[in-house]
Amino acid sequence: MSERVVSPTGHGYLLLDSHPAGCLRSVARMRAEVRASEKPSRRRPTALVIGSSGGYGLAITIAGLVRYGIDGVGISLERPAGRRSATAGWYRTIATEAIARESGSDFSFRNADAFADTTKTETLDLLAKRFGGVDYLIYSVAAPRRTDPRSGIIHRSVIKPLGAPYTAWNLEFADDGAASLREAVLAPATRAETAATVRVMGGEDWSRWITALADRGLLRDGFRTVALTYIGSPLTSAIYRKGTIGAAKMDLETTANALSKRLAAVGGRAYTSVNGAAISQALTGTPGIPLYASLLHGVLGDRFPSPVEQSVQLWDQLTADRPDLDESGRIRLDRWELSEPVQAAVAERWRSITPETLAELADIPWFRGQFHALYGFDVPGVEYDTPIETDLPWPKPS
Repeated sequence: MSERVVSPTGHGYLLLDSHPAGCLRSVARMRAEVRASEKPSRRRPTALVIGSSGGYGLAITIAGLVRYGIDGVGISLERPAGRRSATAGWYRTIATEAIARESGSDFSFRNADAFADTTKTETLDLLAKRFGGVDYLIYSVAAPRRTDPRSGIIHRSVIKPLGAPYTAWNLEFADDGAASLREAVLAPATRAETAATVRVMGGEDWSRWITALADRGLLRDGFRTVALTYIGSPLTSAIYRKGTIGAAKMDLETTANALSKRLAAVGGRAYTSVNGAAISQALTGTPGIPLYASLLHGVLGDRFPSPVEQSVQLWDQLTADRPDLDESGRIRLDRWELSEPVQAAVAERWRSITPETLAELADIPWFRGQFHALYGFDVPGVEYDTPIETDLPWPKPS
């Protein structure tokens, strides 16, 4: 037993512990956002979700389990409890597995490095034995590094602009929760840093998963796969879409086109899904974007769609005969964010922001609550002063 009071201690946007009860309750709240399909499929589709423990990958897994009754496998890499609590994704996976059981889904969760060839082999062995094929592959990976199993080289991703330095206000929080603005200046990435970021966050590993499935004959007729991408506002394009992360996202989109040509043999298709802004650990680590997200919510309020709402839309698009695509063949779930009136209102606030106007123009309480909820804190209904068991077991394979 390792019961203790778990508090949100840490530095900046990195908290050292996660709260088990808060993480479990967060997943329950996400599940409550999804209604089962009124027209359930006659056969449960089989899905492989890579990056199933957090962010959009988690939301897509929950939406797939509840709305479409998916079977399959989710993969993530999480740390168990030790001197610190387990990672938030560890606890969220425990809660998601309970949803799978409640839904009657045959869905397993693997704690493994998705980049490793051994993970691919073992996962495909499981899929072949249990299901005989796969209908959908969701690729939602945000990682700081990737070890290429074939070369042994460790590639590290960076968040930097390209070509010129980037300067912007960054939203920060003191230990007492007080918000402030600090000017952040980032030097441009080198060619080597850009190339390494593309190797981590681009389409190479996604393509390897599809190749591995094809080589094993596990692609069912009509197989569809999607990788998540983001375009974002012109206000943040220098650090995102026109920066190193944007280069990786454009590589994903190029990969989708190449994969679609290969998948034509099974009547399949590869897509990228341009999702809207959402609070994630990847977002909080990108200078300028926490402030942008706070201003965006200040403009939209309750009209700001959650990751679960967007994930339901994504499944509806993936299962449609004719998905709603843009001129580049991408699924677009971000039109609410990039509409001209919304961006004009955010831009006006962006130009007017100062340390003195921060509280007036940005929704700081919302953002802070969303950030803390990533680690299971500030979740309504949780007794944070009560000791709690932190050493919870990973779900056993079904």
